[in-house]
Amino acid sequence: MEVLDPTVSRDDSPLCINDSIEKASLRPIPNDTPSCIKARYTLGLLGFLGFALVYAMRVNLSVAIVSMVNQTAYPDDNGNDTSDVCPKRLPVNGTFIPSPGEFNWDSKTQGIILGSFFLGYVITNVPGGRMAEKVGGKLVYGLGVFLTALFTVVSPFAAYWGLVPFLAIRIAEGFTEGVTFPAMHSMLAHWVPPLERSKFAAIVYAGANFGTVISLPVSGYLCSLEFWGGWPLAFYLFGTLGIIWYIFWLFFIYDTPAEHPRIDFQEKLFIEACVEPKLQNDDNGVPWLAVLKSAPMWAITITQCGQSWAFYTLLTELPTYMDRILHFDIQQDAILSPLPYLTAWIMGLVISFFADMLLERRVMTQLTSMKFWNTVSSLGVSLSFIGAIWAGCDQLWLMIALAGLGSLQGAVYAGNQMNHIALAPRYAGTLYGLSNATANACGFLAPYVIGLLIDGHETLSRWHTVFWMAAVINMAGNCVYLIFAEAKEQSWSRGSS
Repeated sequence: MEVLDPTVSRDDSPLCINDSIEKASLRPIPNDTPSCIKARYTLGLLGFLGFALVYAMRVNLSVAIVSMVNQTAYPDDNGNDTSDVCPKRLPVNGTFIPSPGEFNWDSKTQGIILGSFFLGYVITNVPGGRMAEKVGGKLVYGLGVFLTALFTVVSPFAAYWGLVPFLAIRIAEGFTEGVTFPAMHSMLAHWVPPLERSKFAAIVYAGANFGTVISLPVSGYLCSLEFWGGWPLAFYLFGTLGIIWYIFWLFFIYDTPAEHPRIDFQEKLFIEACVEPKLQNDDNGVPWLAVLKSAPMWAITITQCGQSWAFYTLLTELPTYMDRILHFDIQQDAILSPLPYLTAWIMGLVISFFADMLLERRVMTQLTSMKFWNTVSSLGVSLSFIGAIWAGCDQLWLMIALAGLGSLQGAVYAGNQMNHIALAPRYAGTLYGLSNATANACGFLAPYVIGLLIDGHETLSRWHTVFWMAAVINMAGNCVYLIFAEAKEQSWSRGSS
């Protein structure tokens, strides 16, 4: 394989010639199949549903833990200062009042439980991406979802056995789910032409937002039932759906277009002309030293760290904030908590289609597009946290800030999410695993640090400190990305060390 000239920018070259810059020998691209039913669309649909399920299985605990914990065992300790707390509202007719929880977990313990998932998650990101490159993303991604579903089904039993078994199951869930994102990234590198990647990534990865939107209200409703204790149903339902999903994945998905027995021949020719082919026995190993010394790779990783800190602050702590500070009941909590993810999902689709259109019309270069939309995403989320601080105890303005400005989080799919493929399509899974593992370490650190900051003192000022911290970390990561990001294929991506 040739070594590309690192001085040639990918931004002023065609985006649809085997992912490289072969200006001297451009060959015509065959037309795509006119059929509306395309093999890559099936991959997109099942990938979307897979991420929806793994996120549903990840976040259901954020709602369920409100019902699981005996809130009276650890009453809030705000001293005598009532000026720094929101007034409690009288329950209205039909308001669900949860029964006392079964587990005596304090704020620190709850933070550890919510963050324990990420201890396992960060371990398997890099190996998952490398395994997908070696043996194929179908097996790695499919088993990641399937095994996570099995662990989800047994989670209630583990909780009743004790804190340590429950923590072990949550870590195991993270371990198996950690392979999903890098494995899918590896598959997208072989299935999706460059000019479709922003919108395709928005559709597939937005399954995470969709799963959150579905999981939070459904989990809240299930927790309100008396059947089987209520909260265990949130684990049984989504775990069972994950097992059923795996059957469809096995029958309809293949690692590459060349291996798909039912793909339209015209679609196969079109895809293979646009992406770098996956060659057998042509793997010289990952050039780790070059990757670790790459400033653009560090830029992606750092901005993802900032975005993950903000995302997981919202994901794991918003239901608790709405319950303890704003005094929503669990059903209101579960209905309103998903709104930021619903608006982000919709906005992500709109922005990604628009971003691809600008690229196709050459209004923006690929690098400019990534930096611009990454900034839109980071700025929107940070301003939403600042808006939440300004809203104080006003429930309506809080949701307007989080669901309005926070919707710009969806621009991240047109931002840094596809940057790994632009830098090194052959190692896209490994690179995404590396940055995602580092970023998701924040998934453990964020709830743990928040637990330390709150420490039983449920006051507005302490929660506002949490929000300020998330906003500042998020924007700092984007600043690094603006300075060091690149969108040209690196010479080491061709096997150089």
